[in-house]
Amino acid sequence: MTSEATPKYTVPGITVREAGTVIELLQQRLHALNDLHLTLKHVHWNVVGPHFIAVHQMLDPQVDRVRDLADDTAERLAALGGIAHGTPGALVKERTWEDYSVGRADAIAHLGALDLVYTGVIQDVRAAIKKVGEIDPATEDLLIEQLRALEQFQWFVRAHLETAGGTLTTAGASTETEAAEKSSGA
Repeated sequence: MTSEATPKYTVPGITVREAGTVIELLQQRLHALNDLHLTLKHVHWNVVGPHFIAVHQMLDPQVDRVRDLADDTAERLAALGGIAHGTPGALVKERTWEDYSVGRADAIAHLGALDLVYTGVIQDVRAAIKKVGEIDPATEDLLIEQLRALEQFQWFVRAHLETAGGTLTTAGASTETEAAEKSSGA
Protein backbone atom coordinates (compact mmCIF):
# COMPACT_ATOMS: atom_id res chain seq x y z
CA MET A 1 0.00 0.00 0.00
CA THR A 2 1.42 3.40 -0.96
CA SER A 3 1.66 6.10 1.70
CA GLU A 4 -0.65 8.26 -0.42
CA ALA A 5 -3.34 5.56 -0.32
CA THR A 6 -3.20 5.44 3.48
CA PRO A 7 -5.82 7.88 4.74
CA LYS A 8 -5.58 9.88 7.95
CA TYR A 9 -9.17 8.88 8.77
CA THR A 10 -11.84 6.65 7.29
CA VAL A 11 -15.42 5.48 7.75
CA PRO A 12 -16.47 3.85 11.04
CA GLY A 13 -15.90 0.10 11.29
CA ILE A 14 -12.90 -0.06 8.94
CA THR A 15 -9.29 0.42 9.97
CA VAL A 16 -7.14 3.00 8.24
CA ARG A 17 -5.03 0.16 6.84
CA GLU A 18 -8.10 -1.63 5.44
CA ALA A 19 -9.33 1.63 3.96
CA GLY A 20 -5.95 2.08 2.27
CA THR A 21 -6.31 -1.32 0.62
CA VAL A 22 -9.80 -0.45 -0.63
CA ILE A 23 -8.66 3.01 -1.79
CA GLU A 24 -5.90 1.49 -3.94
CA LEU A 25 -8.38 -0.95 -5.44
CA LEU A 26 -10.95 1.79 -6.12
CA GLN A 27 -8.30 3.98 -7.75
CA GLN A 28 -7.65 1.27 -10.34
CA ARG A 29 -11.40 0.89 -10.87
CA LEU A 30 -11.66 4.67 -11.36
CA HIS A 31 -8.90 4.58 -13.97
CA ALA A 32 -10.59 1.66 -15.75
CA LEU A 33 -13.98 3.41 -15.82
CA ASN A 34 -12.51 6.72 -17.02
CA ASP A 35 -10.62 4.86 -19.73
CA LEU A 36 -13.74 2.90 -20.69
CA HIS A 37 -15.95 5.95 -21.08
CA LEU A 38 -13.33 7.63 -23.27
CA THR A 39 -12.95 4.43 -25.32
CA LEU A 40 -16.71 4.22 -25.80
CA LYS A 41 -16.78 7.83 -27.03
CA HIS A 42 -13.86 7.07 -29.36
CA VAL A 43 -15.87 4.22 -30.87
CA HIS A 44 -18.98 6.43 -31.03
CA TRP A 45 -17.05 9.00 -33.08
CA ASN A 46 -15.20 6.54 -35.33
CA VAL A 47 -17.79 3.89 -36.17
CA VAL A 48 -18.83 3.56 -39.82
CA GLY A 49 -20.75 1.16 -42.03
CA PRO A 50 -24.28 -0.18 -42.36
CA HIS A 51 -24.72 -0.62 -38.59
CA PHE A 52 -23.48 2.90 -37.87
CA ILE A 53 -26.63 4.45 -36.41
CA ALA A 54 -27.53 1.45 -34.24
CA VAL A 55 -24.07 1.31 -32.66
CA HIS A 56 -23.63 5.09 -32.54
CA GLN A 57 -26.89 5.47 -30.59
CA MET A 58 -26.33 2.38 -28.42
CA LEU A 59 -23.05 3.77 -27.07
CA ASP A 60 -24.14 7.15 -25.67
CA PRO A 61 -26.22 5.67 -22.81
CA GLN A 62 -23.29 3.38 -22.01
CA VAL A 63 -20.94 6.38 -21.90
CA ASP A 64 -23.29 8.25 -19.57
CA ARG A 65 -23.72 5.28 -17.22
CA VAL A 66 -19.99 4.50 -17.14
CA ARG A 67 -19.28 8.16 -16.28
CA ASP A 68 -21.80 7.84 -13.42
CA LEU A 69 -20.05 4.66 -12.24
CA ALA A 70 -16.73 6.54 -12.25
CA ASP A 71 -18.27 9.35 -10.21
CA ASP A 72 -19.67 6.87 -7.67
CA THR A 73 -16.24 5.22 -7.44
CA ALA A 74 -14.43 8.53 -6.89
CA GLU A 75 -16.92 9.59 -4.24
CA ARG A 76 -16.59 6.28 -2.37
CA LEU A 77 -12.81 6.59 -2.53
CA ALA A 78 -13.06 10.10 -1.04
CA ALA A 79 -15.52 8.95 1.65
CA LEU A 80 -12.93 6.39 2.74
CA GLY A 81 -10.45 9.25 3.21
CA GLY A 82 -8.58 8.85 -0.07
CA ILE A 83 -7.76 11.14 -2.95
CA ALA A 84 -9.49 10.34 -6.24
CA HIS A 85 -6.94 10.83 -9.01
CA GLY A 86 -8.98 11.50 -12.13
CA THR A 87 -6.48 13.23 -14.36
CA PRO A 88 -5.44 11.82 -17.74
CA GLY A 89 -1.81 11.76 -16.64
CA ALA A 90 -2.55 9.64 -13.58
CA LEU A 91 -4.67 7.27 -15.66
CA VAL A 92 -1.97 6.75 -18.29
CA LYS A 93 0.79 6.43 -15.70
CA GLU A 94 -1.03 3.93 -13.48
CA ARG A 95 -3.06 1.80 -15.87
CA THR A 96 -2.03 -1.78 -16.50
CA TRP A 97 -3.51 -2.11 -20.02
CA GLU A 98 -2.71 -0.72 -23.44
CA ASP A 99 -4.67 2.03 -25.17
CA TYR A 100 -7.62 1.03 -27.37
CA SER A 101 -6.16 0.01 -30.70
CA VAL A 102 -8.94 0.39 -33.31
CA GLY A 103 -9.39 3.67 -35.20
CA ARG A 104 -12.04 4.43 -37.80
CA ALA A 105 -13.67 1.07 -38.52
CA ASP A 106 -16.83 -0.82 -39.33
CA ALA A 107 -19.38 -0.94 -36.50
CA ILE A 108 -19.13 -4.71 -36.10
CA ALA A 109 -15.32 -4.55 -36.00
CA HIS A 110 -15.50 -2.00 -33.17
CA LEU A 111 -18.01 -4.16 -31.32
CA GLY A 112 -15.66 -7.12 -31.62
CA ALA A 113 -12.88 -5.08 -30.05
CA LEU A 114 -15.23 -3.68 -27.38
CA ASP A 115 -16.22 -7.22 -26.41
CA LEU A 116 -12.60 -7.82 -25.36
CA VAL A 117 -12.44 -4.45 -23.58
CA TYR A 118 -15.56 -5.29 -21.59
CA THR A 119 -14.21 -8.75 -20.79
CA GLY A 120 -11.06 -7.22 -19.28
CA VAL A 121 -12.95 -4.62 -17.26
CA ILE A 122 -15.48 -7.18 -16.00
CA GLN A 123 -12.76 -9.65 -14.98
CA ASP A 124 -11.03 -6.89 -13.01
CA VAL A 125 -14.29 -5.89 -11.26
CA ARG A 126 -14.93 -9.50 -10.26
CA ALA A 127 -11.40 -9.74 -8.82
CA ALA A 128 -11.93 -6.49 -6.92
CA ILE A 129 -15.19 -7.77 -5.46
CA LYS A 130 -13.37 -10.84 -4.11
CA LYS A 131 -10.65 -8.69 -2.51
CA VAL A 132 -12.97 -6.16 -0.90
CA GLY A 133 -15.73 -8.55 0.14
CA GLU A 134 -14.53 -9.20 3.67
CA ILE A 135 -13.27 -5.67 4.29
CA ASP A 136 -16.06 -3.35 3.22
CA PRO A 137 -19.58 -4.45 2.29
CA ALA A 138 -20.53 -0.94 1.10
CA THR A 139 -17.74 -0.93 -1.48
CA GLU A 140 -18.55 -4.53 -2.37
CA ASP A 141 -22.15 -3.47 -3.05
CA LEU A 142 -20.94 -0.58 -5.22
CA LEU A 143 -18.77 -2.93 -7.26
CA ILE A 144 -21.56 -5.50 -7.64
CA GLU A 145 -23.84 -2.77 -9.00
CA GLN A 146 -21.12 -1.81 -11.47
CA LEU A 147 -20.65 -5.43 -12.48
CA ARG A 148 -24.34 -5.75 -13.34
CA ALA A 149 -24.24 -2.63 -15.53
CA LEU A 150 -21.02 -3.62 -17.31
CA GLU A 151 -22.25 -7.17 -17.97
CA GLN A 152 -25.46 -5.77 -19.44
CA PHE A 153 -23.48 -3.48 -21.76
CA GLN A 154 -21.33 -6.41 -22.86
CA TRP A 155 -24.52 -8.36 -23.57
CA PHE A 156 -25.69 -5.48 -25.81
CA VAL A 157 -22.37 -5.62 -27.67
CA ARG A 158 -22.37 -9.40 -27.92
CA ALA A 159 -25.90 -9.47 -29.33
CA HIS A 160 -24.37 -7.97 -32.49
CA LEU A 161 -21.58 -10.57 -32.52
CA GLU A 162 -23.54 -13.74 -31.86
CA THR A 163 -24.23 -16.13 -34.71
CA ALA A 164 -27.56 -17.89 -35.22
CA GLY A 165 -25.85 -20.98 -33.78
CA GLY A 166 -25.12 -19.17 -30.50
CA THR A 167 -21.37 -18.65 -30.82
CA LEU A 168 -19.49 -15.37 -30.72
CA THR A 169 -17.67 -14.25 -33.83
CA THR A 170 -14.86 -13.08 -31.52
CA ALA A 171 -14.31 -16.53 -29.99
CA GLY A 172 -10.62 -17.21 -29.50
CA ALA A 173 -9.50 -13.63 -30.18
CA SER A 174 -6.79 -12.44 -27.82
CA THR A 175 -6.30 -8.85 -29.02
CA GLU A 176 -8.68 -6.05 -29.94
CA THR A 177 -7.37 -6.04 -33.50
CA GLU A 178 -7.87 -9.78 -33.85
CA ALA A 179 -11.40 -9.53 -32.40
CA ALA A 180 -12.22 -6.67 -34.78
CA GLU A 181 -11.00 -8.70 -37.77
CA LYS A 182 -12.82 -11.88 -36.71
CA SER A 183 -16.10 -10.12 -36.04
CA SER A 184 -16.14 -8.20 -39.32
CA GLY A 185 -14.96 -11.15 -41.39
CA ALA A 186 -11.82 -9.28 -42.52
